[in-house]
Amino acid sequence: MRGRPLIVWTIAWMVGSSIAYECSGLRLLMIWSGMTLLLAIPALLHRNLLRSMLIAWVALTLSGIYWEWSDARNVTVLPEAVAMDIADMGGMLLQSEGVIASSVDVDGDRADLQVELKKVMIQMNADTGDTPSSMEPLPLHEQVMVQVKLQSKDQQRAAGSWQRGDRIKLNGTVEIPSTARNFGGFDYAAYLRTQHIHWLYKVKGIQNVQTSPPSHWSTLTIFRWNDRVRSGLGSKIAEIFQEPHAGYMKGLLIGMQDDIDPETYTQFSQLGLTHILAISGMHVAVYVASLLFLLSLFKVSKERSLLIVMIMIPVYVLISGVSPSVVRAGIMGMIGLFAARKGWLKDGMNILAAAALLMMLWNPYYMLSVSFQLSFLVTAGLMLYVPLVTPLLRFLPKRFAAAAGVTLVAQVVSFPLTIYYFNQFSLLSFAANFVLVPLITFLTLPLGAAALLLGWIWLPAGRSVGWIAEMLNDGTFWLVRWMNGYPQFVTIWRSPSIIWILAYFAVLYLLLYVASRYLIVQKSRLPAGDANDTVELEGVGSPGRAVYSMSLPSYKISSLIFTIMLVFIFLIYWEYRPLSLHGAGLVQFLDVGQGDSILITTPGGRNILVDGGGTVNFRKPQDTWKERKNPFEVGAKVVVPLLKQRGIHHLDAVIITHGDQDHAGGIQAVLDQIPVKALLFNGTLAGTSSFDKLMDTALHRKIPVYAVHQGMQLKMDDHTDLSFLSPLLEEMEQDEVPVEKNQNHISVAFLLTMNDGRFLFTGDMDKAAEEDILSVGMKNAQAALTSQSSMPAGAFSMPEGSVDVIKIAHHGSKSSSSEDWLHYWRPRAAVISAGVNNLYGHPHADVVERIAAEKAQLFRTDLSGEVQMIVQRGKIQTRFKLDLIH
Repeated sequence: MRGRPLIVWTIAWMVGSSIAYECSGLRLLMIWSGMTLLLAIPALLHRNLLRSMLIAWVALTLSGIYWEWSDARNVTVLPEAVAMDIADMGGMLLQSEGVIASSVDVDGDRADLQVELKKVMIQMNADTGDTPSSMEPLPLHEQVMVQVKLQSKDQQRAAGSWQRGDRIKLNGTVEIPSTARNFGGFDYAAYLRTQHIHWLYKVKGIQNVQTSPPSHWSTLTIFRWNDRVRSGLGSKIAEIFQEPHAGYMKGLLIGMQDDIDPETYTQFSQLGLTHILAISGMHVAVYVASLLFLLSLFKVSKERSLLIVMIMIPVYVLISGVSPSVVRAGIMGMIGLFAARKGWLKDGMNILAAAALLMMLWNPYYMLSVSFQLSFLVTAGLMLYVPLVTPLLRFLPKRFAAAAGVTLVAQVVSFPLTIYYFNQFSLLSFAANFVLVPLITFLTLPLGAAALLLGWIWLPAGRSVGWIAEMLNDGTFWLVRWMNGYPQFVTIWRSPSIIWILAYFAVLYLLLYVASRYLIVQKSRLPAGDANDTVELEGVGSPGRAVYSMSLPSYKISSLIFTIMLVFIFLIYWEYRPLSLHGAGLVQFLDVGQGDSILITTPGGRNILVDGGGTVNFRKPQDTWKERKNPFEVGAKVVVPLLKQRGIHHLDAVIITHGDQDHAGGIQAVLDQIPVKALLFNGTLAGTSSFDKLMDTALHRKIPVYAVHQGMQLKMDDHTDLSFLSPLLEEMEQDEVPVEKNQNHISVAFLLTMNDGRFLFTGDMDKAAEEDILSVGMKNAQAALTSQSSMPAGAFSMPEGSVDVIKIAHHGSKSSSSEDWLHYWRPRAAVISAGVNNLYGHPHADVVERIAAEKAQLFRTDLSGEVQMIVQRGKIQTRFKLDLIH
């Protein structure tokens, strides 16, 4: 590193920015002081490290200052412009004027676009509701995310004509973007803030939108032209290729991923192949190589060819969507070509460091981008680790070994970030990448580009070449589907800590370095198999000079390699193992909007999911135009990611309380992606296609399905029991599975006893079901008292009252949770799962009053977000994601 000051500077800049992102104020100052001391120690011990440590300290300091300065400027000016407190502005009506600052995404019944507001006017007084008689527009510069709700297919077509750079007038409401409502969940507000956006601007219908072409040239004009080019290229690809190939080729050739079939994208994702669909270094390399080859055919000189290609790289970066990965590849390509032309800077790590530094100086928030992190990490990993892996693969044919080495290094280097962000890793990922990346890079991608080029000249010629590419795509899709047919190879990981990630890379490098050095020296100097042979290990330093040097006997080197390998395996095991609760139980009431989903982890490490939420769709058949390409679905977008993020390798039981969509809808995604050992339900079908599909999936995956009823018990471990209270046994006595439209009345209700804590789960049961449970239980108890004997075997014994926590039925609807029911159980705490500002007005004021009358502490997911309860013997500790009511 002493000969690479740019690399030292860039690494220190990243570290300083990361620390400033995580900390602020006094804590940041204390960490900076500690880092200063840490950098001073090696400089004092080794004078030859003084220069590197000084460079690192200056970069660390300046990057922290630069981050703090940039972050302090990333604030909204809208409250100041309208002279209102930010807390009072949610739902405020505004009239505004501005400029469209992004491409317009029209998907189903919604159009999304970024607008830079230039003028605003308060449309309605927030206190009185009166419209001001007159008010001058207020000038400002504020970037907002606009969401226009489209009300007809004609409006959908009209919105498709809006372009970046258009002047726009809006009439709608502003809202603060939602934060993460579950622990570890996606934070939309934080994501938008990295784009300097602090408000959602919601508009109903395009009658509240007026657009006009720009009146003068600006930098947006370039992007406006670029949007047209990308749109034209996308349309031409759609003419050349049939679906699903058209959407796939749009992603492969120009980075337009919106039209990729969602199922295909999911299958690629599970095998770790999504980098193929994101424009990156591979695409830029093919682009540069193709241009250099074409220029060589026209006898263009080498220097002029390098200059032309260097100028053409930014064009490709624009056309391919300007993602962080392609920007990184573009900058590296331009620096590399310039260096090749001048004979300078031949070190790839220096080029990579320069690209990273330029991007972070331009936009510090690039550092938070997953694409940025993966792109730079994999590129650096290939430069550092491939030379170490190559000697280990010498037993393979040379070309085969080179491809295997690159694929293997890319997999092991990207692994920590893959599990950190996506929480899964397929053991077939190496094989999939080894086979498909060369196929797509050297055949599909060039053929697709050739088809697109020929298609502009003569469409039949483009379609002919495109047909060959489609044949290759069919083979690719078949192989991806076949590999995804073995879900047992997909492993689920919780998000690791930064310390674990750093330890992973350090141990991996040490293992590869020692092993490769050992093999090189053994082959070049020493006869194999002599136990007395010694191997010299040298550190990396300046040419001809090592930082350290030592000689060890071969057997000791072998032992060292074995020890490091054990440490590496232990690191992997440590992170993959289930998170230990040290004998405690955990009940997690997930915030899934207007629905229910509860994850229970027992003291013995068993996992039970009660319901999975679900997205309710009230659309009519004639409203098919409103369907979005990849609609939001609670199970796939909220429940499954949270299960994976928490390292749930499998679910020992899934309990569907009843078949309504807001409880059962999300279970489909769970069965598709998480191994399930048992499925429990109320013994009836809901009569909907979605619930029928759910049960078919369970049978297809050979998941045992059980119909539960009152009186059944389930013992999960030595400290956890489930006693089912509903549905009643007589309602279940049928030869075939009955169809029941009214699912609420026969919801599964059960009492969970865990570490002496008692939790009552009630689904959406109504008052009639509550009365039935109480009356049946009381009758059996009375009969036992009358006969002065124990109840007959199989008879239902009503558990004694008083529970620690009750999950309030039906989201707090007034049709449930009667006074008698609550009074019988005498809960100490109650949880209501309801959506924010839901259409039903849940929870009802009467239910809240009844809970208060029982002096139970109330938690609501619409106000508190996710609610977690850690259950230890004699004590229940509660925490919640948001602090809005406590």
